Amino acid sequence: MNTTARLKQKGKNFEIIVDIDKALKYKKGESSQIDFLEIDQIFSDHKKGFKASDADLKTAFGGTDTYEIAGQIVKKGEVLLTQEHRDEEREKKLKQIIELIVKNAVDPKTGSPHTPERIKSAITQAHINIKNTPIEEQMSDIIDAISKIIPIKVETKKVKIIIPAMHTGKAYGVASKYKEKEDWLSNGDLEIVVSVPAGLIMDFYDKLNNVTHGSAVTEEIKGN
Repeated sequence: MNTTARLKQKGKNFEIIVDIDKALKYKKGESSQIDFLEIDQIFSDHKKGFKASDADLKTAFGGTDTYEIAGQIVKKGEVLLTQEHRDEEREKKLKQIIELIVKNAVDPKTGSPHTPERIKSAITQAHINIKNTPIEEQMSDIIDAISKIIPIKVETKKVKIIIPAMHTGKAYGVASKYKEKEDWLSNGDLEIVVSVPAGLIMDFYDKLNNVTHGSAVTEEIKGN
């Protein structure tokens, strides 16, 4: 699937035609290969067929190498998403959300898990807008919304965490999504209790360890 990637630099517009999936992988750092170009040309306006001049390329990028410039356009600029691609991404994220809920949620009346079809139906009935953001940032709102449609209880892990003062800035953003209570200690450390869906707990620990360089102290709270 082709689309346009564009960047305005030094007051000039630059556009390239790219394979959308390959370009997005490069932009996200998932690929280092500049294999996304569909046409080996830098345009000032591709719809009109106007090619960027060598003079403009040298002024904006310091050279005229098509692939090097294309890499900068994708990394620093905008990759235009088609409606078809947005729909595909939404369906992919919806499937991931449904799978996560099925694994971690039950009907509290029967103790049995809900079927994927029932979860999807509840999401549709609740008119939930699946956003292009990480799943964990949406889960709480989604569960709240579908709980008005079907009885649902999510298995969670309750964890007490002590975050060293030097890391509270970044770590707070990770932990606060699941916060039950918090206490700022006299030495600047943060003691926070979180309740995380069981299916997200390993991902949560990975992110917490990443921003605290493994210095956060965690203790799972049992029987609560």
